[in-house]
Amino acid sequence: MNRKKKINQILKKKIKKQNSKLHSSNKPKYISKAERAKMELEAEQAEVSIEQELKDQESSAS
Repeated sequence: MNRKKKINQILKKKIKKQNSKLHSSNKPKYISKAERAKMELEAEQAEVSIEQELKDQESSAS
């Protein structure tokens, strides 16, 4: 491999690396199945507690 080709390869590699750092992905971060189930459970519990608070407020207001 001659020097010119080697230098061009190195420079192209650096440019490619810089360009890849500039463009971030729009893809959402991966969340495992277990983590999704955990988040869903927490959301359900929060929903139930909010409903309970509303019922308590209504009964105390009456």
